[in-house]
Order: sequence, then structure tokens, then C-alpha cells
Amino acid sequence: MDSDYETREKIVFNPSETLEQEEGDREPPHHFAVRWEGQKKFSTLIVLDEEGAKSAFKKMKKKGGKKKGDVVDAPRDMTADDSGEYVPVLAMECRGIEPYEFYPLGNEFKVTSSGGAVFEEDVDLSEGDWGDYDEENDEAVGVNEFESKIIAV
Repeated sequence: MDSDYETREKIVFNPSETLEQEEGDREPPHHFAVRWEGQKKFSTLIVLDEEGAKSAFKKMKKKGGKKKGDVVDAPRDMTADDSGEYVPVLAMECRGIEPYEFYPLGNEFKVTSSGGAVFEEDVDLSEGDWGDYDEENDEAVGVNEFESKIIAV
């Protein structure tokens, strides 16, 4: 069965680094690029910073792009008060690419206990759960039932 869509699974990119661009490249700096078979231009993915996300959401709202019932906010840190709630943690501008799934690989998250201890190493949510112990504040720290979703706006 032929399809107009080509799929690449489990793509990994570093949101802290943009790809090196060739001289004369007309695309803005981006974090991932792929040239699909038969296409002249690269399809790109750009991770938006806080200001870029706010600007993109403002433009989207003006164009009426938000679907009824979608929660669309700028990315922010999750807190213990967010337990069980959807919190946007990443915003991307995609040109010619449509992400459909997020797979945590490990070490892309930082967890801070209510006592202020920071856990940056080995925070692996690939199985959906993570736990450790804050010895200084004598408390268990954990993330349980981590789920993700992608909302196209």
C-alpha cells in the first residue's frame, strides 16, 4: 500500500543545540532537519524558547488555529500541584514534519524535591515512573505514570 507519508521513528535531537547550517542557508537555525525523498527543501523542527512559544501562540490565536477544548499554554516547569494535570513542557515549530509521539530516553528531565534537593542524573522516565530519596530532607521523591501527548496548533 503506497502512502504520501514517510515515517521516521524515535528521532533524537538536542534542544540545546542547533544544527550547523551551510552558507547561504535560507532556513532559520533549527534543531532537526530531514530532506524527504523527492523534496528539494529540508523539513525542519525548531525548539522554541519561552518568548518564541509565546509569540507563536499569539499568532496562532489570531489566526483561530486553536481547536476547541485544547489546552495551549507556553511551556513551563511542572510542580507537585500539577499532579494528574497536563502541563506543556516543550514547544516546537515544525515545517514539513509532524511529530506524533514523544519517547523519554532518560536524563532529559530534572526533578526538584519539595525540600529543594535537585536530581539531574538518572531521571529516566522511559518506563513512566522514577523515584529517589532526598536524604537531606528525609522524603521520597518521584514521578509516577508519566504520559505525554502532542498537540498540533
